[in-house]
Amino acid sequence: MADRVHKSLLNAKVNLIFYFLSLFFSFFSRKIFLDCLGAEFIGLTGTLGNILGYLNLAELGVGAAISIFLYKPLQIQNHEGICEIVSVFGYIYQKIGKFILVSGIIVSLFFPCIFGNSNLGLGIIYFSFFSFLGSSLIGYFINYRQILLTADQKNYLVAIYFQSAGLVKTALQIFLAYTYKNLFVWVAIEFFFGIIGCIVLNRKINKEYPWLKSNVRNGKALLKKYPTIITNTKQVFIHKIKDFLLSKSDELFIFAFVSLKMVAYYGNYTMIINKVSQLFVYVLDGVGPGVGNLVAEGNKNNMMKVFWELMAIRHFIAGLLFISPYYLIESFISLWLGPDYILDQSILILLLIYIYMMQSRGVVDTFIYAHGLYADTWSAWTELVLNVSITLIVGYYYGIIGILLGKIISIFLIVVFWKPFYLFTSGFKLSISVYWTGTIKYYLIFGVSFLLINQLNGVYSLVLSNSWLSFIGYAIIIVISYLIINLTLLYFFAPGIKEIILRIKNLKCENKL
Repeated sequence: MADRVHKSLLNAKVNLIFYFLSLFFSFFSRKIFLDCLGAEFIGLTGTLGNILGYLNLAELGVGAAISIFLYKPLQIQNHEGICEIVSVFGYIYQKIGKFILVSGIIVSLFFPCIFGNSNLGLGIIYFSFFSFLGSSLIGYFINYRQILLTADQKNYLVAIYFQSAGLVKTALQIFLAYTYKNLFVWVAIEFFFGIIGCIVLNRKINKEYPWLKSNVRNGKALLKKYPTIITNTKQVFIHKIKDFLLSKSDELFIFAFVSLKMVAYYGNYTMIINKVSQLFVYVLDGVGPGVGNLVAEGNKNNMMKVFWELMAIRHFIAGLLFISPYYLIESFISLWLGPDYILDQSILILLLIYIYMMQSRGVVDTFIYAHGLYADTWSAWTELVLNVSITLIVGYYYGIIGILLGKIISIFLIVVFWKPFYLFTSGFKLSISVYWTGTIKYYLIFGVSFLLINQLNGVYSLVLSNSWLSFIGYAIIIVISYLIINLTLLYFFAPGIKEIILRIKNLKCENKL
């Protein structure tokens, strides 16, 4: 237990350091790139990234399914078993990589039709796409061994090397974009650093696991030794493809129903919220493997204790990610890029509702995967059909508002209601009333917190003016108000927070010893 917590904290510390280092670069570079390269090119990179995301759907489920098989061999230091599983993973990944390469070439044949109305030339479009495609394929043909670091809760190593390379890459792109304003140079740097990151990470893997001798050629034969990998992969794939469509298809739908320029405008909002979200994702990112080990131990009391601790954290974060952008994002964008980049407030509200739902669902998903509960593939198909159907119909008439409504309605029915029922009845073997008795308190506490802050906002907004200094002061007041109100209510009326405080005290005592 202590080792799981130690690795999780180490992952969180390293990720947080690089988060803050990259945060300034992200916003500063976005401004430079928009000014020097143009909103249409930034919209193009987002659209191409989502096209590649669709091609990468072939991978969805493989990493998640195979990671589960690595937990036990890592615990007992079964090096031979680890090498076999990584070899199977490498074999499957090479097959996927070849499929993506062929699919990418086929899709690129339609670019003259897809981007026929773009002011950008086909030369830069093709150069960008194949550079991004090449960077993606590196992960399939070379970086597949990275799965071992993830299963072993050593993602901090990935962060150190990839994030360092990313910071250097962004700094170089800023300088070259400002100096030459050349789109081809920007893309070339993107591809070059993908190769550098791959080389450096693989050297570190060799040093960390000198005994790791994976053989992709033997992967096909070894796959027969692990037949459940295919079954699990197929089930996880269906769930992952649904998640992808809900979270990664925004830019493509906006491009189809609105415009390429609006992709960039909407991307400004999502980039800000995602950057803030990453601050918390990095803290919780290493929890999955730890929960997997916890479930394997089979102690239901410990499982439920950790479940409610994580639920309290998730709902606290979800509330913060709703309230902070609600009051701050429009002023931030106005100061950062200008008032012309502000979208209608109804779009913001729907986006924040979606963000809250997606953040608060994380704990249920983590425990579902830790239990290996993938068999409810019907729910994924239902959610997928609802999402796409509503988006195509409503999005055609209402644009971004319709696209967000499609996402919200679909996940509300499946994620909010079905998934907890599935976990508690099939995983924990408990009544669903246990879940709702605890969870309804989090929703009520968030509602009360929002109402109280909204009442106080009339006074707070007096300090807000058109300057960065007043914005920072206003932001500090909003965040501190939420922290005081929400944490106080959680401590007295909801499960989880008291246990977290006790756990922190125990860790401090262990460190002193």
